[in-house]
Amino acid sequence: MAIKLNIIVCSTRPGRIGLPIARWFESAVKKDSRFAPTLVDLAEINLPIYDEPRHPAMQQYEHAHTKAWSETVKSADAYAFVMPEYNYFPPAALINALTYVFKEWNYKAAGLVTYGGVSGGLRAAQAVKLMLSTMKMVPLPEGVPIPFAGKQIEDDAFKSNELIDASVKTMLDELAKWSGALAPLQGK
Repeated sequence: MAIKLNIIVCSTRPGRIGLPIARWFESAVKKDSRFAPTLVDLAEINLPIYDEPRHPAMQQYEHAHTKAWSETVKSADAYAFVMPEYNYFPPAALINALTYVFKEWNYKAAGLVTYGGVSGGLRAAQAVKLMLSTMKMVPLPEGVPIPFAGKQIEDDAFKSNELIDASVKTMLDELAKWSGALAPLQGK
């Protein structure tokens, strides 16, 4: 059975380049029969700043937006976060989305497709890995960093290269291994 991979577009900023990068990554994942990808755009989800009165570990959600987000997160076996680096850090929309639910993230592997300037988003990747591990996810060391990603967008489409394509394969191989290893912890 294919691994259900939620590809989460983490930037909600107007003019963002995350969506073309996520569409490119989704196309790459679709070529790998081990995965069944679903594109999830935080701009479309449009979560308000965390507004649940109870701790998310209790899973006693009051708001329809939280219940819907819970189902989206729960539906996946693994995640790929398509994430920019803003001021050496992940975007606030991602931190907010992670905070909304807790158990739904547990015991799942997470890969990072990061982009930014010279670092390709690696500083933000390191920062978010701490939070992911606290959410009982396994953030992979292997990722897909894309330096100066804006220069690789043409006609609203991301143009990859051989090095980036190789990092996608490496990350997907690791996502497949970790997803299989973590499945028993998810009751699968």
